[in-house]
Amino acid sequence: MAIKVIPISTGRPRAPRFVGGEPLDTLGRAMHDLRISVTDRCNFRCVYCMPREVFDADHKFLPHSAILSFEEIARLAGVFVGLGVKKLRLTGGEPLVRRDLQRLIALLKPLAVEITLTTNGSLLAKQAVALKAAGLDRVTVSLDSLDDGIFRAMNDADFPVAKVIEGIDAAAAAGLGPVKVNMVVKRGVNDAQVLAMAGRWRGTGHIVRFIEFMDVGSTNGWRMDDVVPSAEIIRMISARWPLEPIDANYPGEVAQRWRYKDGAGEVGVISSVTRAFCSSCTRMRLSTEGSLFTCLFAQSGHDLKSLLRAGASDEVLRDEIAAVWLGRTDRYSEVRTEQTSKNKKVEMSYIGG
Repeated sequence: MAIKVIPISTGRPRAPRFVGGEPLDTLGRAMHDLRISVTDRCNFRCVYCMPREVFDADHKFLPHSAILSFEEIARLAGVFVGLGVKKLRLTGGEPLVRRDLQRLIALLKPLAVEITLTTNGSLLAKQAVALKAAGLDRVTVSLDSLDDGIFRAMNDADFPVAKVIEGIDAAAAAGLGPVKVNMVVKRGVNDAQVLAMAGRWRGTGHIVRFIEFMDVGSTNGWRMDDVVPSAEIIRMISARWPLEPIDANYPGEVAQRWRYKDGAGEVGVISSVTRAFCSSCTRMRLSTEGSLFTCLFAQSGHDLKSLLRAGASDEVLRDEIAAVWLGRTDRYSEVRTEQTSKNKKVEMSYIGG
């Protein structure tokens, strides 16, 4: 798919000098999180993210020369940290298919912020120890069902559940826990697995989070009828194991937290469809080829790579990034309509979930 990217240096003057302080966007939101997509490739073809009929054998992924090098990513991350970012999350595609990812983590470690990674877990068992040694703090693993048939159908790569659980266990043993286990819930597909998923992780110290099926990108066939509201999920779990709400860990946390009244841990729900959290969104996204996106549901991005490769100083990069954030107006989920949900949007595999 052709991605619309807006040059932020060509054909217009340099951005105004950033005067310092905490940059706030037009709605008063701070920038605390940067999600970095390190590859647009994935070894799964999950139906809600990279459906095989679109991302087939003929799909053209980005050539290596087009994607940011580890050194370029680390340099940009340093500029973001200077603007107030406190957490870096590595995403994809599937980040663990990018060769030598541990080297990037080692480059990011001196920035002294939290470094996390979201993965499908397929390669985690082999890499967990090295990831931890390089400086990774935590992992989030996507797992949409414990039923092997349902899971293989959803990942559309015939990959077994057991291998993902092996990866979760390896991550915990390596010190990358507690692991957050993300389940995208789609009505009529895997919603009958909610209680099984909650029960599997109760008492383990890990945290399962149930995510409403979202209209990310333009290829996953999203319909409101397929969304299982988070309130319904909480009612379902609480009827079996009573829950009570607890406070967020930090401002801007996307998951609503609930704990088991019997002390067996907690679950989370991410309600970006039925209970939008745009008003507290603190996230920026850096794509694989160095474009900056201010929203998961964006229709266009801002080119940083050209500026970076043209020899721009850190000060110039800082001013450009700050200008993008200061002008940010995104509140897609709060204003979602039947019509806007059909707008052409950037695919999640390109900018990370």
